[in-house]
Order: sequence, then structure tokens, then C-alpha cells
Amino acid sequence: MRYFIRFSYFGKTYHGWQNQPNAITVQQVLEEGLTLLLRSKISMVGAGRTDAGVHAKEMFAHFEHGFVQDITDLTHRLNNYLPPDIAVTSIFGVPDDAHARFDALERTYEYWIVQEKNPFYIDMAHYVWSSLDIDAMNRAAKILLEYHDFECFSKSNTDVKTFLCTIKNAEWARKRDKLVFTITANRFLRNMVRAIVGTMLEVGLGKKKPEGLRDIIESKDRGQAGVSVPAKGLYLTKIVYPETICNE
Repeated sequence: MRYFIRFSYFGKTYHGWQNQPNAITVQQVLEEGLTLLLRSKISMVGAGRTDAGVHAKEMFAHFEHGFVQDITDLTHRLNNYLPPDIAVTSIFGVPDDAHARFDALERTYEYWIVQEKNPFYIDMAHYVWSSLDIDAMNRAAKILLEYHDFECFSKSNTDVKTFLCTIKNAEWARKRDKLVFTITANRFLRNMVRAIVGTMLEVGLGKKKPEGLRDIIESKDRGQAGVSVPAKGLYLTKIVYPETICNE
């Protein structure tokens, strides 16, 4: 049978989601836990990959195993096994052809910025002390929705086959003690959100005009965009699937 697992993690101590030969990852820890508890070698396929240090408030993966009689008990025992920075919300059966990555309809990320020194955000947000023009940053954010090719924001020398993404929403908003950038798209390129935020910060600091974003995107040149912001401020917050797969 095929199962989906819904979980979250604080990414500080992990080299991202996907298994790496010489570094600990979230996938490795989850697979080891399920393999131990189910007494069978478990391999997982994630909804995507997050870079080292990135966090996830909601992430999905799928795996294969025979019939699990008590999923609630499995979830409880797995959470007891896992370290405090990974938590499983639910495990549930899905159709045999359901795919955690390819069936995802959209994904949402947030990037957190604080503008006053705050020790409680040291591993959770990017500190920018300079004044930012939020209106200008939001004008630039709206321009993103006009385009589909985002090669300029992609990690250099990547092996992706297409740079096309459909961005459905992108906006900046003050939320209590932090500034949050929220972006939703059908897919994201590696390093894309962090590169977008870095470019938007240059707009907010007055180093670039909002309208200049069009020239950057159309150049398809990573060198024209801003420097990527630190991973610690980035959160994968939501993944949407068809109701036939996930209606939670």
C-alpha cells in the first residue's frame, strides 16, 4: 500500500530534506524511524527539496508498505522516536498512483524578517536593521505574477529541465514583530524564494526600482538578481493536493 506522511521540521541542524551522502537530512531521520518501527526498509519520496537550514511547517512524503493496522499508534511511536525538531502530524493511505511531488497543485513559502535585534529569532528570521519601503517591495512583488520564466532566480548550474513556474500570489505584510513575505506557486526552483527576497530587499532599500524587476527577469541572468538571503528565515508553510489524495 502507499501512504502519505504529513510532518514539520525546524531545519537548523539538517542539510535539507533530501538524502545526502555525508550529511544528516530530514529524509534520512524519517526513513530510519519508519524502517525501525515497521521492520521493513522504507524509502520515501518527498513533495520537494528544501535547502540546508530551511524550515517546513507542512511537508509531505509518500512511502510503500503493507497494511498498517493501527496508523494512530504508528504516528505516536514515530513521534516518540524522532528528535524534537521533527514532528509527524498524520499518516494516511492514498491511491497507489498518488505521488507526493508530482500531484502537488501548489506550494506556499514564507520568509521572515525582523528589523529589531531579537535573540528569540536568531535561528528563525533574517535581521535587517535598515528602513524598508514596503510599498515599493509590494509593487515589485506584483510584477512577479506577470512572468513564468524565472531562470534569473534559479541556483546556478542547476540540472532542472524547465525554469517555468506559475506564481499565484506574492506579497509583503507586517505581522506583529516581523515582516513576512508570502509566495504561492505551482512549483519553485532551487534557491528561488531566497533570491527573490534578496532582490526585493534591494528594492526596499532603494538600491533598485520596482519596475527594474522586469529587466532582471527578462535577462534570465542570475547575476542581475540580488544576493540570496539566509536559509534560516525561509519556511515551507503549505502544500495543496487534489481532494482525492488529501482532504484534511
